[in-house]
Amino acid sequence: MTAKDAGSSALVPGTPLRALEALAREVGAAALAGEAATLAERIAEGRFYVAVIGQFKRGKSTLINALVGDAVLPSGVVPVTAVVTVVRYGPKTAARVRAIDGEWREVALSDLEAYASEEKNPENAKGVAGIEVFAPSPLLASGMCLVDTPGLGSVFRGGTETTRAFVPHVDAALVVLGADPPISEDELVLVEQVSEQVRHFVFVLNKADRVSDAERREAKRFTDRILASRIEGDVGPVLEVSAKERLSTGADSRDWHRLRDTLARWSTETASALVADAERRGVALLADRLLRELDERREALVRPVAESEQRIEQLRSCAADAERTMRDLGYLLTAEQDRLGRQFAARRDEFVERTVSEARRELADGVHTLEGHGPALRGAAVSLAQEISRRWLDRWRAEEQAAAEALYQEAAQRFVELANQFLERLATSGETGLAGLSTSVGPELGFRVKSRLYYTDLWHVASRSPFGWFADLFRSRAAMERAVERSVGDYLEHLLYSNAARIESDFNERVLESRRLLESDIRARLKEVYASAERALEQADATRAAGAEAVQAEMGRLEALRGRVHTDVLR
Repeated sequence: MTAKDAGSSALVPGTPLRALEALAREVGAAALAGEAATLAERIAEGRFYVAVIGQFKRGKSTLINALVGDAVLPSGVVPVTAVVTVVRYGPKTAARVRAIDGEWREVALSDLEAYASEEKNPENAKGVAGIEVFAPSPLLASGMCLVDTPGLGSVFRGGTETTRAFVPHVDAALVVLGADPPISEDELVLVEQVSEQVRHFVFVLNKADRVSDAERREAKRFTDRILASRIEGDVGPVLEVSAKERLSTGADSRDWHRLRDTLARWSTETASALVADAERRGVALLADRLLRELDERREALVRPVAESEQRIEQLRSCAADAERTMRDLGYLLTAEQDRLGRQFAARRDEFVERTVSEARRELADGVHTLEGHGPALRGAAVSLAQEISRRWLDRWRAEEQAAAEALYQEAAQRFVELANQFLERLATSGETGLAGLSTSVGPELGFRVKSRLYYTDLWHVASRSPFGWFADLFRSRAAMERAVERSVGDYLEHLLYSNAARIESDFNERVLESRRLLESDIRARLKEVYASAERALEQADATRAAGAEAVQAEMGRLEALRGRVHTDVLR
């Protein structure tokens, strides 16, 4: 059975999605109704979304172009994708743009960049709600849609937020990585979030033609290790591809055939299951939002007008006070970050100073026990140096981790206390319309982001020139050991210095990112609380203006609608 067959049989008039759409329209929640209708349409057509996600400039748009066999998406040297763009099957190449009001407008493919690119639509200033591109690609014929997402961690903040907001719609994921860095913390967090609902992943190391074999191996080893520690289940191998190479030559070079075969299997073997999962997930999410909307409206109606107006003023004043206090604390936390940075740097220097001589002695003792001669002995010594450096670095890093997290926790706790005081004031105010919202921010038990550290092996430092390699062939064993102790010892020092600096940088970045996430979390809670209360009051005022009978009728209607959500949608 194809994906389209599965989708057609899954949706008939009166099914949960159509019932949810009708209820949302009856409530007056036009945006929610539109989302339900859009989802119902794609389920009926058997379409499932494979989100192409990754950091800014991983080559996501170019990869999609290579997969469909045509340059249907704009790509360039600046941040390109500003809006989520769905590439789906069509008998001919075409494009259309959806405005915020839900209206679709056909556009020429050559004009797509005016809506999809950061340069011509900075931070989506044109208010584009979505873009669809149609392509006659066999890969898409069974219902697969490739979704181009704005890059994570670019200079454009809105792109990251847009990508994260699309996560509930993702049915499978194609994660596009690079060699430097192999996988960022933003990418890891997004993959973890997606993995809560998605079981099908494929990871690719794009632009594989632009990096050396050593860099690719190092990037893949690091990525495999990090994914194994952060993602449950088997995520499969990291495939090496070059989208640009594929577009220019058309050849199945590197791992291109494996990527193509993986996606083809999704289209044939798992499409129906992916479509069914999308329907179940969408119904649950949209139904929950509709129930919240109904609860907010009911609570706003039963609260006295004067109390509601007073409450809004209190919320506005409280939010302003909280924001001012957070700004003041921000200066203090910045100073604390600087102090932590200086401490990390001093500890790094002290570690390297006390470690180098001991590590070199350990290397010298080990070289005498190694087998082989000439280049073989040198290669074994390089491996030993890497092993020694990792052991010393891991030990120091473990010692520093606890101290670094304790210092961050102490500094950040003032922000947590501020947020909880604000939320506690709301919780004790009788604002029952805010039921379901979190009433506190959890304590800062340590860094909010995990380490993205990976050690560099500095192969360019360890490599020998042709002359040096040739000279090794003719040295005696004793002379070879002395030469190796000297040159590989220098290499060991480089490893310790470089990777200790990476550990220091990793700590500093985790402090900065943890602070940013904490502040973002607090501000999001404040904004959610205030917006919810104000929206409920606005809706209640309109009903009250029509009189007491209108209020009672609306209360009865809301209760009946709530019951119908359970009977017609969540049955």
